[in-house]
Amino acid sequence: MKKYERLFESLNFRIISYVLVLLILFSSLVGYIGYTRFTTGMTTAYSETMLKTAETAAATVNPDRLQAYLDNGGADADYRFTNGMLDMLCQKQDFTFIYAYCVDTTDYNHYTIVFNAANQNSGYAEDDIWTIGHVEETRNDEYRQVYRAFYDGTLSHKTILRTSNLKGAEPFIHTMIPLKGSDGTVKGVLTVQAEMTELNHGRYSYLQLIAAALVFCAMIASTAAHYYFGRRIVRPVKLLARETLRFAEENSLAPEGSLKSLSDIGEIRILASSIGRMEEDTLRYMENLTRITSEKERISTEMALAARIQASMLPSDFPPFPNRNDFEIYGSMHPAKEVGGDFYDYFLVSKDYLALVIADVSGKGVPAALFMMISQILVQNAAMAGLSPGAVLETVNQQLYQQNPEEMFVTVWFGILDLKTGDLTAANAGHEYPMLKAPGGAFRTVRDRHGFVLGGMQDLRCREYQMKLDPGSTLFLYTDGVPESTDNEGHQFGLAQTLEALNRTPDASPVQLLRNVEEAVRTFTGDAPPFDDMTMLCIHYNGPQLSSGEAVSEASEEGMEQTQQTV
Repeated sequence: MKKYERLFESLNFRIISYVLVLLILFSSLVGYIGYTRFTTGMTTAYSETMLKTAETAAATVNPDRLQAYLDNGGADADYRFTNGMLDMLCQKQDFTFIYAYCVDTTDYNHYTIVFNAANQNSGYAEDDIWTIGHVEETRNDEYRQVYRAFYDGTLSHKTILRTSNLKGAEPFIHTMIPLKGSDGTVKGVLTVQAEMTELNHGRYSYLQLIAAALVFCAMIASTAAHYYFGRRIVRPVKLLARETLRFAEENSLAPEGSLKSLSDIGEIRILASSIGRMEEDTLRYMENLTRITSEKERISTEMALAARIQASMLPSDFPPFPNRNDFEIYGSMHPAKEVGGDFYDYFLVSKDYLALVIADVSGKGVPAALFMMISQILVQNAAMAGLSPGAVLETVNQQLYQQNPEEMFVTVWFGILDLKTGDLTAANAGHEYPMLKAPGGAFRTVRDRHGFVLGGMQDLRCREYQMKLDPGSTLFLYTDGVPESTDNEGHQFGLAQTLEALNRTPDASPVQLLRNVEEAVRTFTGDAPPFDDMTMLCIHYNGPQLSSGEAVSEASEEGMEQTQQTV
């Protein structure tokens, strides 16, 4: 059994098998084309001959007397003469039948035989040959449609072939033409039928010839493939296979020059040369493997440290302001690699003004992480200087552009929220649209004004816009890693599914909203690797809240005003 398995797995056997398979496919294609062309040619010749014979037979029949023939049962001399002419034509042309009949035009479902000439060599018994006056039912709807078209004058002739599903019978063809009287109306139909015996015989002979040629060519091809490919290809490949096994066991180079004289075929020479170089490279690789492994461990340690440093740059204590209850905020950042280029931030510019930042640096990895930390520091410094959102982005852009040899850039959405009024002033430098939920409503996309990215051009001008956060409103900010998360088939998560994830529980806390989006993205992407960093920031605005002392003071003032009004 193992002997046969080795034979089937051998290169020589597979080459011969592939040659034979290709030869069979080619022969089958040639045979099919020839078979189809032969069938088409034969059926065309039959059709033309049948039509001419039908026209000749129709010329011998007097359509105006068809009904008279039926009335007298074919007893007159004219009928016998016409029937004899049709019979002679049928015998000479070696057709099966030539018959004329009148169709019942009420439903075209029956017809009455007038003439019926049958070939004596057709093999039909006399009882099977219809006589004058015999009424036959129309075979199928195709024939009924043909008869209707004849009598309507919309069809001049019809040829029908039967070459398949014959249940052992010979293929046959019959041609029908209408019999028109002297007044131009159709009086009946004449049909000529013949067996296409030559078609079957010709096709069988052709297929036998193709099969014989295939067997002959297969024998020659397999013998030639065995001797030529066996010596020129299979033998050198076997020697190369033995050499690779030897190298795997001994870890030593092949004898000098042994791989250069295996074959004169260029591809095999190249393969042998490549194996020689591979052995040399493998030995060098094994010598350097320990050093490379040590270096990789060092890099992994440093990357882990870089990830911890980057994470420490982002706000991570929640709630960040335990003594404040006028807003709730939560953020998260999941890098695609060890370190990422996204960041979010929030900080109080003053007691009643909260700055919100989310950004996405071009690229990934360490360069993006360094650019991210620089951008975060610059944004925070500009904001703490008291600049408006648009001025903050313009200042940061100028600083990034002046020292940016790698031509990196960052998209930034920056806003300042007035915690007393809920008024939000923001500017967008090429970042994603924010999503806002009004009190009691659902999240929707805010199509804000987009500016150009930061670090891409000098003297950038950023437009500001206003949003109103009523008490109970929630603002959701994100980077493009959320909607552009992809599954294994390349489909993106999209903005619509992001909104759907938020609106499953739109009144949930910021923490729960971010978890809902993360879970929806994980379910969508499955085991697909992350395509980009995924960063989100969400704030729920509760409205201005008064301390207990402020509430007492305001109540005293209202009491004094009421007393004055009473006086």
